[in-house]
Amino acid sequence: MVVGVCTVELFISGSQSLKDKRQVIHGLKDRLRGKFNLSVAEVDGQDLWQKAILGMACVSNEGGHANQVLEQALNLVKSMPAVEVIRTQMELL
Repeated sequence: MVVGVCTVELFISGSQSLKDKRQVIHGLKDRLRGKFNLSVAEVDGQDLWQKAILGMACVSNEGGHANQVLEQALNLVKSMPAVEVIRTQMELL
């Protein structure tokens, strides 16, 4: 069993309140869960208006598959116009 873990730091420039941020993050998490069947959570920066850190996890029987799913998920996040990716960290356990 291989667990792929990815942390993504995001900047949400259009956010003027925590409500704006939650709306963007909630939509992004729903898309990631629905398309890639990932576990997704906001793991830090909950009290900041324009910054969010998302954690994503994928369980697979092969490291290559877990890596591929997380890379595709990152590409989806990067394609979202509402967010800017500041930093990513990926790890296979």
